[in-house]
Amino acid sequence: MRFSMRSLIARFAVAVALPLAALSFVATSTPALAQQMPPGAKQPGDFPRVKLTAGMFVIDAAVAANDADREQGLMYRTNLGPNEGMLFVFNENAGHCFWMKNTLIPLSIAFMRADGTITDIDEMQAETTNNHCPTHNGVFALEMPKGWFSAKGIKPGMQIQGLPPVPGITQ
Repeated sequence: MRFSMRSLIARFAVAVALPLAALSFVATSTPALAQQMPPGAKQPGDFPRVKLTAGMFVIDAAVAANDADREQGLMYRTNLGPNEGMLFVFNENAGHCFWMKNTLIPLSIAFMRADGTITDIDEMQAETTNNHCPTHNGVFALEMPKGWFSAKGIKPGMQIQGLPPVPGITQ
């Protein structure tokens, strides 16, 4: 078989370019080291889950009901499904504040009383340490993808249904 010099150079260029393109894709699609879950962190599928409703919308929520789970929350996650969030359950009726350190996606948060009534909704930017505190005491907070509550018409005064009972707290 005979090849011209031009044909050989073209074949060489393709043979070199394809592996480089593949390496470039892998390098840009692999999460940065800072975004990886640290050793001992709970994987998203390891949290208990609950189905909640907000009006006609069904929410698939991971539940953070102990100190370690509440501390981790949605840290290190790189995405959430459209109706997926995290429900934080507290054992005391108080003003529980949140921040977004090591949280890689922007979120909206609804603070709720024991009966599920939303008292406050706030928007939170990714990887910030600003405090987000409710104006009223409560026992639940629900984090959803940023803008979820406003897009669904969910406002303070409305109720979230399907919340788990909190020992020692009456609804």
